[in-house]
Parts: sequence; C-alpha cells; structure tokens
Amino acid sequence: MTPEQYAVPLTRRRALWQTLLTLAVLVAVGLLARRHWPVLETGVGRLAVADPGWLLVGATAVAATWLCSALALQGAVPQPLPAGRLVAAQFAASAANHVLPAGLGAGAVNLRFLMRCGLPAARSLTALAVKTAAGGLVRGTLIAVLALACPGLLRLPHVPGVFVAGVLAAVCLAALPAGRLWPRCRKLLATVSADVRAVHALPQRAAALWGGSLAFAALHAVALVAVAQAVDLSLHPARVALVYLAASSAAALLPTPGGLGSLDAVLALALTAAGAPGAAAASAVLGYRLLTVWLPLIPGLLVLAVLVRRKAL
Repeated sequence: MTPEQYAVPLTRRRALWQTLLTLAVLVAVGLLARRHWPVLETGVGRLAVADPGWLLVGATAVAATWLCSALALQGAVPQPLPAGRLVAAQFAASAANHVLPAGLGAGAVNLRFLMRCGLPAARSLTALAVKTAAGGLVRGTLIAVLALACPGLLRLPHVPGVFVAGVLAAVCLAALPAGRLWPRCRKLLATVSADVRAVHALPQRAAALWGGSLAFAALHAVALVAVAQAVDLSLHPARVALVYLAASSAAALLPTPGGLGSLDAVLALALTAAGAPGAAAASAVLGYRLLTVWLPLIPGLLVLAVLVRRKAL
C-alpha cells in the first residue's frame, strides 16, 4: 500500500472522531447555555447598550488580523505572493474555518492558495507548518509575559496521579505503531527545517513571519479588550488579554468549527474565574464572537466563492 492509499482511511477515521467530538462539545455547551440562560439574556441586553466607540475599535482590530495573517503566510515562503489575493484568501480562510472543525477550513484554503501560486504540495504544507509553529511560539511567549505581569491569575488545576499515569500509558501505546512512520516523519522534519532556514536567510521574510504572527495574536486580544471596555467589564485589560490567550489556546484542543461552543464556554468561564460578573463576561464573549465570527461569516464565504470561481483557489 502506497503512503497516499494508507493516508485515505486514516484521514477518514480522524475526520469521524473529530466530528463525533465536535457534536459532543456542542451538546455539552448547549446544556450549559440552557442552565445559565438568564445570565445569557442579561449579557445580550448589556451588549445592546454597549459603547459603540469601543466596539468600532474591536471591529478594526479584527479586520487588521486578516492583514497580519497574510503577512505571516508571506513570511513563511521565500517567494513573493500576490498581495491582493493573499489578503482575500485569509478573509475567506477565516470564514471556512468556522464551517469545518479543527482549523481544517483555513488550512485547506491556504493550501489551495499556495498551490495555485505555484508551490508544490509538500512545500505548501511545510509553509503552513512553519506559520503554525511561529504562531504557537508567539502565543506561548505572550502568555508567559502576561502571566508574569498578572501573577496568580493562571492556576494549574490539581490532576490526580492516576490520571497522569493513564495519559502517559496511552501516549506510549500510541507511539508504538507510530514507530513505523518515523522514516517519513524524519523526511518531513528535514523538509520543514530546510524551509525554516530558507525563510530566515531573508530578513524581510523572517520579520514578516514573526511580526505577523505576533500582531495576529495581539490584535485578537485587543478585540476582546475593546469589547470588554464597551460593556464595562471590571477587569484590567492585561488580565483580559491573558485570559483570552490562555482560554483560546485551551479551546483549540477541542476540534469544533472555529472554536464554536468550546471557545465561548471556556472564555466565559475563564473571565468569570478571573473576577468578572457572569452577565458582563457573557456579554463580552458574545460581542467578541459577533465581531470575529457572525458578522464576517457571510462576506467571507462570498469571497471564498469568488476566489474559487476565478480559480484563485
């Protein structure tokens, strides 16, 4: 069996498990929303009378994230990409990301875009891997810096030793069949390493990769801070930013489309645990999701359709 033939059933099984987990998360969030429905109603009412100036700041920050995503993707490849189509692809990718689980939508759009720009499939995949790795490193650094600035806000939960032992045993069992894939993994890592060196040999590309990744994460935090200010959330902006970065990183482990349900619940619970009133936290989360998901969704899907029709994807 060739690697391509082996990958097809593996991808189907993974998609099935992701779909089942997505449905389970959405059901759990629905039950949670039903239980706290009075708080959600109060949050909607509070959002309706929010400060429009701060909401405009949040909307501007969200719009700038698409430019930053385009900048980071350009930084991940040595050759120049068409700027207009690159930004449009990021806008379309954000919409597709809210339809398919676990970032598959954005990954598929960006992969098709890079291949249409003349990059081979393998190089396109490694470019996306480089962009994702840079984004993860930047996000981790921001969390560490803000955690030092806001001591005591992030607390690691107590985990029983039996649970830790079970997780380690599961990882060891999963690693046994993965040993047969090591030659292919080693080849992939070598390709990624070569692409990283090629990008960092060009100072402009490296600056675009890291600067775009940093600005992307920071502007999403700014958007939530702006919405929090609009609804008079009683938390310091640095604490709100830290809560967003930590909660969004945790919610990314659950493969729901665009973090739908998982990010909403985790972010609301994190803001409440940080000291915000429940209604204000719900209002801030609803406003943030309105700016990042629901308002851009239909225009983003229309842009996606136009790019597909023009064979840009």
